[in-house]
Amino acid sequence: MGAISSLGIGSGLDLNGLLDQLEDAEREKLVPIEQQVETENTKISAYGQLESALSEFQDSASALADGSLFESLSTNVSGESVGAAADETAMPGSYNITVDTLATRGTLASEGVDDAEAALTTAAQDMTFAFGDGSETTVAIAADSSMEDIRDAINADENAGVNATIINDGTQDRLALSSRETGADASISNFSFSDAAPFAADTANTLQDGTDAALNVNGIDITSPTNQVEGAIQGVTLNLQSEGDSTVAVEQDTLAVREAVTSFVDSYNALKESTGELTNFNQETGQAGPLNGDSTVRTVESRMRSVLSGDVAQEGDGFSMLSQVGISLEVDGTLSLDNDKLNDVVANDQQALSEFFAGSGDNPGLAGQVNTAVEQMLSSNGTVSGAISGSESRIESLGDRYTSMEQSIGQTIDRYRTQFGQLDGMIAEMNQTSNYLTQQFDSLDAQLGR
Repeated sequence: MGAISSLGIGSGLDLNGLLDQLEDAEREKLVPIEQQVETENTKISAYGQLESALSEFQDSASALADGSLFESLSTNVSGESVGAAADETAMPGSYNITVDTLATRGTLASEGVDDAEAALTTAAQDMTFAFGDGSETTVAIAADSSMEDIRDAINADENAGVNATIINDGTQDRLALSSRETGADASISNFSFSDAAPFAADTANTLQDGTDAALNVNGIDITSPTNQVEGAIQGVTLNLQSEGDSTVAVEQDTLAVREAVTSFVDSYNALKESTGELTNFNQETGQAGPLNGDSTVRTVESRMRSVLSGDVAQEGDGFSMLSQVGISLEVDGTLSLDNDKLNDVVANDQQALSEFFAGSGDNPGLAGQVNTAVEQMLSSNGTVSGAISGSESRIESLGDRYTSMEQSIGQTIDRYRTQFGQLDGMIAEMNQTSNYLTQQFDSLDAQLGR
């Protein structure tokens, strides 16, 4: 008999449906592997969160490990005549400052013309500007240029030394020039044209000379061509804002130190909170964190606790423990900060605080120890990276198992399909034989009259 093209046609049985059910049952063997892969991927994501929290804590420790933090100076200004900023070369001290005049720009206007858009030049020529220090600059003016064209040519030339605009005095348009720099030397004093002048400088009422700033610092008179004064006080930049009196106090930047210590405590507690969420177990719901019982987290926590609770070797009467600077390691593993104690230490023992956190000589200090410990755990062969690599290797192995099992399932289903095909053909032959015999018996009964 011919081959059966679809299962069940010969037998009338739902062999395709039965084969699908068998395949579904076989593929259930893949579910545990899929679940294990999902678990490992979840772990990798959790390790990433742990890595991120450790990195943030390391950043805060690195800030405290930098000795320059404890040497930084800030400025405290009373009065509104100046602003001030100190750099690393400044020296602590108090300075009385009187601003007599601010540095200004020179201004000059031209004679008026009736139409700023009308052509004023007949040929190309140069426009020359003279300044307070005797220097000159030249700008090329094209033929058939209007006052607006001259303005645009000046503003387009980065070496012109002046900015130009057009003002209307009520009857005519004037070219108004303003020195780009403040001070007497940079003050615009005149301008001229190399050819027939389309207009001249009107110096009668509109010339305003640029002036240098004049100030007094602790009794010493100082002049400056700009309102940003450097060098009057070592390492301090003064920004003159108005005439009047101010006091500038240069002092240790205690705020930066307090903020760095607070950040250190907060970032460690954030790390502790992160590990708690990753390893928690909810007894009511039975839900466990992705790293519940994970040895990597235990290693990280143990290493951090060891560093933070240890002594820092110091010479003399320096600080050796966190509790001495106002930081306590609590029973739950978090850090708490006594702000009053920290403020006292920052105000009165900043050198000792620097030696405790940043270290001195061969002693790396507590922040340096933390930085080293975290760097080791985050290195390519460290605890966290090793855990991530382990999960990635397990995922790869599970992938091989999945592929192998899929192939095995495919072979099993192919075997079932072959067997069902044989069964279908056998039942079809049996049905044909049954039908043939039934016909013969019916014919025999008809011949016998039954």
